[in-house]
Amino acid sequence: MSAAESAPAPEAGTIPYLALGDSYTIGEGAAPAERWPVQLAALASVQGLPLAAPDIIARTGWTTAELLAAIEASGNQRTDYGLVSLLIGVNNQYRGQPVAQYRAELRELLARATRFAGGQPGRVLVLSIPDWGQAP
Repeated sequence: MSAAESAPAPEAGTIPYLALGDSYTIGEGAAPAERWPVQLAALASVQGLPLAAPDIIARTGWTTAELLAAIEASGNQRTDYGLVSLLIGVNNQYRGQPVAQYRAELRELLARATRFAGGQPGRVLVLSIPDWGQAP
């Protein structure tokens, strides 16, 4: 699976959406329609917020550093996303990487997400990693 997936060209009147992350974002093992960013776009549209199908830059196992590298490699220079979501960090924790490294890379990811959103931080949605330590 490609690390960067572009949705079909958005329909006129829809809000461009970019989802950044790891396995939670790409929905490892799930059908594309079951990925949470795809579900979010569909539910928002039903509620009157016409989100386009998301462009996705995500892959199972990625850390913040790997997501930063993938964003660079994607060549995506758009700055017109009406929504950018960011869900990343569980693999930093799983690999035992220093919190200071995560903090610095997350700041850079937030800056990049804000650029994708036209410099408007209010268009960036940051999600916390699930508490997988409580999983059975």
